[in-house]
Amino acid sequence: MCQVYLGLGTNLGDRLNNLETAVASIAKKVGKIIACSSIYQTAAWGNTNQPDFLNMVVGVETALNPKNLLENTQQIELEMGRVRKEHWGERNIDIDILFYEEIVLISSNLSIPHPYIADRKFVLAPLLELIPDFKHPIQNKTVRNLYLNCEDRMEVLKTNLILNYLHGS
Repeated sequence: MCQVYLGLGTNLGDRLNNLETAVASIAKKVGKIIACSSIYQTAAWGNTNQPDFLNMVVGVETALNPKNLLENTQQIELEMGRVRKEHWGERNIDIDILFYEEIVLISSNLSIPHPYIADRKFVLAPLLELIPDFKHPIQNKTVRNLYLNCEDRMEVLKTNLILNYLHGS
């Protein structure tokens, strides 16, 4: 089994329910959920003329290889109604592969680690909760160090929202 960290984001519809559904689907189609960060609220990154996002990170133990992991996460997005209209556009769910163990993989449709981790506080803040001492395999810096040196000035607000999935409801 391999440990992977997935970034989840949503800014359309019932955002909390979108995260809930995504985490439950990940548990069914990807592997065992071993960690969930808090849920954070941020303004949209890139195209800012859209609703705020809820973001979080989940840690998963999986037997899937990176290619199958990507296929399964994209299938979850599709089943949840994700429509890819524009880069950095609104979405009811986005699931990004952030880290897959210490693997470095660059292909035409998948880059691991995710190429923008170090640039986005909304990804680094939840990662900091879960794996502060994990070393980025390309940058050779810990998540804590990446967070402290991130130049992204966007406000990342930790919410009090809780997923029912984590509490057996």
